[in-house]
Amino acid sequence: MSNTNLTDISLIRSVEDLTTAIGSGSSFKYIYFWSHKGTGVGSHCLSQWYPSKFHVNNSLFYTAEHYMMYRKAILFSDKNAAAQIIEAKDPGKAKHLGREIRNFDEEIWAANRFEIVVEGNVHKFRSNPELHSFLINTKLRVLVEASPRDRIWGIGMDKVSAQSQSPFKWKGLNLLGFALMEARSRLLATAA
Repeated sequence: MSNTNLTDISLIRSVEDLTTAIGSGSSFKYIYFWSHKGTGVGSHCLSQWYPSKFHVNNSLFYTAEHYMMYRKAILFSDKNAAAQIIEAKDPGKAKHLGREIRNFDEEIWAANRFEIVVEGNVHKFRSNPELHSFLINTKLRVLVEASPRDRIWGIGMDKVSAQSQSPFKWKGLNLLGFALMEARSRLLATAA
């Protein structure tokens, strides 16, 4: 299949899925993002640190990073950390608190993190019409966190390096990019 349609791209949840599709003849266009800083609504709004308040179950989250770290704390029954994360005004502080969660288990986190980030981004993008529109309008693109420092949520390389490399050579999992694509699919499904 040489053309990409929404059904093809909606099935992609990992670098392995992406490279398998490419190996089968599919081609894709990409949107690279990393920093949460920028003006207006653009690819920077895809960052977990992008400031966009939303409510879930009567709790206010300043960013999707806050939501992710809060849910991580709840997953490991650390109510104190969860409360501190909710109160943190800065995503960096929320991330720091998330790294201090008691009873943390990497295996349990790895099994739950993707769905938590998908849910957080569904809430984030559903709560803001401009952001929702931006994400929905990326529908035929692969979303790529071009973070040279993150091999789990990003691809372990910057945008310039990524643009010159195929996904076969990415150094990271791009979990955030694929979580955003899943959030996009869910938002599209509820809009239909």
